[in-house]
Amino acid sequence: MSRAQQEQKLKEQICDIGKRMYMKDMGAANDGNISVKISEDSLLCTPTGVSKGFMTPDMICKINGKGEVIEENAQNTSPSSEIKMHLRVYQERPDVKAVVHAHPLHATAYAICGKPLNKQIMPESTIFLGEVPVAEYGTPSTEELPNSIVPYLQDHDAILLANHGALTCGIDLMNAYFKMESMEFYAKLLFLTSAIGEPKELTDEQVSTLVQLREEKFKVPGRFPSLKSFQK
Repeated sequence: MSRAQQEQKLKEQICDIGKRMYMKDMGAANDGNISVKISEDSLLCTPTGVSKGFMTPDMICKINGKGEVIEENAQNTSPSSEIKMHLRVYQERPDVKAVVHAHPLHATAYAICGKPLNKQIMPESTIFLGEVPVAEYGTPSTEELPNSIVPYLQDHDAILLANHGALTCGIDLMNAYFKMESMEFYAKLLFLTSAIGEPKELTDEQVSTLVQLREEKFKVPGRFPSLKSFQK
């Protein structure tokens, strides 16, 4: 497959993920943005002012590591106004190849309330997310927002953005997107179980076993908070 074909396939994948996000209440109107790294100094990213549910491949922007357009597209679209946050993730985390930002309904509610997702209630969320912290509020499209996530990037692949939404990153587009989907499911479960009663958390021993499975059996890529953070 040629480089052009590979890029076209990634553009189509970005559009598919955008539709999934839109259909799953992860953002209204033009909310959210997606990017993927295609070389050391070039990325594909979603355009500004376009609904993620209605994108087409010819709208996807190609930019360099400074956020500058390096190849015009058929629609002459501009990169997302929040690309600064994506670029900071790539700078801080060389292992990351894709970033997803969205406003998932339940996770964003927790972000607005300043509550991290840190109750160990399900094996899957413990293994694949660990816990999701809340970064301080930063004004969108300014350096405040990327600065706010830096303290959490070395230990987390999923971060809530105070009064804003959420961010996930991964080794490829689907890996980054699935973390967003998993985080929203985790937040929804916490919301529902808290409404029913007090969620029953896994014991420290059960959590330790799950973390060991993550490392030794599942070999899940990405960063993960230390075991100490789970201890009650």
